Amino acid sequence: MLKTGKEHLEGLRDGRTVYIGSERVDDVTTHPAFKNAAQTVAALYDVKHDPEFKDLLSYEEDGERYSMWFLQAKTRDDLRKRTKAHKKIADLSCGLFGRSPDHVSSFVTGMSTNPSVFDTDTYKFGDNLMAYYDHMRKNDIFATYAVLPPQAARNPEFYEKQNIPVPTLRVVREDDDGVVMSGMKMLATSAVFCDEIWVGNLLPLAPNQVKEAITCAIPCNVEGLSLWMRQPIALNANNEFDAPLTWKYDETDVLVICDEVKVPWEKVFVMDDAILAREIYIKTPAHCYGNHQSNVRFWAKMQLILGLCSKVTQSTGADQIPAVREILGRMSAQESALAGMVHGQIEAAEEWPEGYLTCNRRMMYAALDWCTENHSAIVDELRTLCGGGVFQMPGSVNIMHDEKMRETFEQYFQTPQMGALDRMKLMRLAWDFVGSEFAGRQQQYEKFYAGASFIVRNHSHRETDWGFFDGIVDDFMAGYDVPEPAKLAAE
Repeated sequence: MLKTGKEHLEGLRDGRTVYIGSERVDDVTTHPAFKNAAQTVAALYDVKHDPEFKDLLSYEEDGERYSMWFLQAKTRDDLRKRTKAHKKIADLSCGLFGRSPDHVSSFVTGMSTNPSVFDTDTYKFGDNLMAYYDHMRKNDIFATYAVLPPQAARNPEFYEKQNIPVPTLRVVREDDDGVVMSGMKMLATSAVFCDEIWVGNLLPLAPNQVKEAITCAIPCNVEGLSLWMRQPIALNANNEFDAPLTWKYDETDVLVICDEVKVPWEKVFVMDDAILAREIYIKTPAHCYGNHQSNVRFWAKMQLILGLCSKVTQSTGADQIPAVREILGRMSAQESALAGMVHGQIEAAEEWPEGYLTCNRRMMYAALDWCTENHSAIVDELRTLCGGGVFQMPGSVNIMHDEKMRETFEQYFQTPQMGALDRMKLMRLAWDFVGSEFAGRQQQYEKFYAGASFIVRNHSHRETDWGFFDGIVDDFMAGYDVPEPAKLAAE
């Protein structure tokens, strides 16, 4: 099925426990901190019902219609369909909604192509994974993940010496019906807008951390679960004109706290296996499916940045200056390079696992590294091109409702290239991208959403066929040897 936006919003009114500081939020669809972003999510569901985009964003199988990100790719055309769907969803939020409904769904879809990974000598959870994949696509589930331990908990010896529990989420007991878990996980971005949370481990665990190795899925309203919000940025936005990005794209970041949360066995996917808890992402196409979506999402964001750079310079005529045109040309080349990296992952697709096709993993990680490494510099180019223009605008668009101030504003703030109001609108948008609290959160998110840079590069190292590159050197050196003495003398 394909949910509507209205149906999704109704599903969020499920009694979930959400806190902003000590404030308990009754309804995330109407609270000022969340209501506009909730509408953004609803729009992502509604667009699938638009006849113009129906075949772009969904596919039919066995008489049922499913979101395109649940498509298991068997051909390059399937991969292209997935990419086009990701791009459309990313375009609708200009790449600023990192945890859109197609992200975690792609992880689970990637896993579903190789479920045998979940079967061990102790537990046979492959069927659980397939049942969950089927549940997600049939109900058009929006899930996020909580896959990182709290920072301080990465040194469990501290807590053990204090004789206090380690805060990392862990299984505290199990019975015939399932497992019970308590503790914390970070960071479930967009959790307040999601139906469910995938709980897992992307960072390596020590072999003895078997109780922390739980991988499962839980509804956002399950008893014992509370979602602790970071300070909402959207509350700083008085209107859409003055803060157009903050107004509708504050997707939230959430600390997940479980207090005796019960998980039925059918929603458990890894248990008591510290190694497998991480390997499920790289021994299946999960990491590739999910991070290909991230690459596409960043591409959409890069296009917004390029457009802003162009419009900001046009607004003052600076686009005619050779040095500025050089900057714009370099940024255009960067956007095109990223597009090439996205499409290259499809053209160099891998036949893996058997019967399926997966985007090229090495190229995917290369793009992921490129995005995390270059984001700050790219945004800084926009900041440079804006110059002091972002500080020259009046403090609020409400001056347009004062006749005298409006006349003064329109007289003094226009340029030969752009009217005063259009210029203020543009600069407000640019400031929300480079200088607002929303912009600061975006910087932090893009730097770490894929993991620290050394983690991303270790993925690249793992997926590289070093024998191939070593062979190039070996073959070259094999073409010559120590010269005979006579030849040395002749030289």
